[in-house]
Amino acid sequence: MNMKNIETEIFELISFGGNARALAFDALKEAENENFSEAKKLMEEAEAELNKAHNTQTKLIQSEINGEEFEKSLLLIHAQDHLMTAISEQGLIRHMIRILEKVEEKMKGEDL
Repeated sequence: MNMKNIETEIFELISFGGNARALAFDALKEAENENFSEAKKLMEEAEAELNKAHNTQTKLIQSEINGEEFEKSLLLIHAQDHLMTAISEQGLIRHMIRILEKVEEKMKGEDL
């Protein structure tokens, strides 16, 4: 894998991770507005973006395992940080949405 390909892969990590993060936060906003079906749809889209990022990350890891040498740049570290933050936030947002759903169910039960 040449340096140009590595940079493309790095930018894919950043892009897919950023897309996943944005979609997850959009899902949280929908859940805040009690639109849980839209929140679920957006979280599924976020998961698909994270899967793309994982595929890209796996290609980079496999290249290194196969003995391909490439520079470990600050940009690569940034991409990894970006992806890990997106993964972490997605998990937290998924949990927050479940809490909001429980609160909504409880509120509906009290309205009866």
